[in-house]
Amino acid sequence: MVLVHQSSWWLLKEMKVNATQVVYFTLNAYLDTSSFTCFFFMIVLILYVLIVGCNVLLIVVICVNRTLHEPMYMFLCSLFVNELYGSAGLFPSLLIQTLSDLHTISAPLCLLQVFIVHSYGAVEFLSLAVMSYDRYLAICHPLQYKTIMSPRRIVFLIAVIWFPPFLAVGGTTFLTFSLQLCGEIIDKIACFNHSIIKLACYDPRLNNIYELVMSFLTVCAALSVILYTYMRILKVCFSGSKQTRQKAVSTCTPHLASLLNFSFGVSFEILQSRFNLSNGPSMLQKVLPLYYLTCQPLFNPVMYGLNMSKVLKGLILVGKRSSLDSSGFTDEYN
Repeated sequence: MVLVHQSSWWLLKEMKVNATQVVYFTLNAYLDTSSFTCFFFMIVLILYVLIVGCNVLLIVVICVNRTLHEPMYMFLCSLFVNELYGSAGLFPSLLIQTLSDLHTISAPLCLLQVFIVHSYGAVEFLSLAVMSYDRYLAICHPLQYKTIMSPRRIVFLIAVIWFPPFLAVGGTTFLTFSLQLCGEIIDKIACFNHSIIKLACYDPRLNNIYELVMSFLTVCAALSVILYTYMRILKVCFSGSKQTRQKAVSTCTPHLASLLNFSFGVSFEILQSRFNLSNGPSMLQKVLPLYYLTCQPLFNPVMYGLNMSKVLKGLILVGKRSSLDSSGFTDEYN
């Protein structure tokens, strides 16, 4: 009995020693691409420059043109800021790792990446939910729209988009930080929370429960709003005029495309992190988890930018005439 107790004590002590030694993580999913390093680096760099350029351009268009200071465009501006935020959490690290022979990342930077990546996903989902609510009011209650969507309501909804995810993911990151880890190899291209939890010396039940509860609440809240609003929009479309249907299709198509694209990427990451999908192609397992972090930040500005062609023309006219009031462009979403 004494020997068992002593061996258990020694094992716990050894686990603590191992835990204190984890000052960096090794990202084990990178392939040996030494002969194509510059090629992959340029691809990642070009993609990042496109993401930053497209999102910053549309943010400037919305902020500069006073005719676009409407609720829908304010929510779009918040969405584009989130795309910049999420891509900043991934692409600088991705560029460094592409040029590096040893794919390591320090523990603080890894946890920072976990916080950014997961909060980006939550903010994205809540942004799409709030935008669906805005479209519901514009289509189903057009006469009361401006009264309901007052400046104070807009500020409140943007706060709902950003603050709850930051608090929830902050709790997740803190719990992960407090774990004692007995490993340093992450079988991913980037740091994800569940990948770090797997390295815990003991059963991280509290972390798993907290993460599942927060994810469930975020998804359920956003999904409930989206389903309810689109059911009401469909009802109005079927009973309304042809003009109403055309307006609904033109304003909801980019939103639905963005929602489906994001849901696909996030669903694959959740399935892969929680279940054993080792039977699938190894390349897909390594690349697809990054889909929603690489494609969504570029997909959104391109998709919405195609529906804002007059706004982009207006920005050119503003630059030539040095007058914001002379563009004369109307809000395409209302």
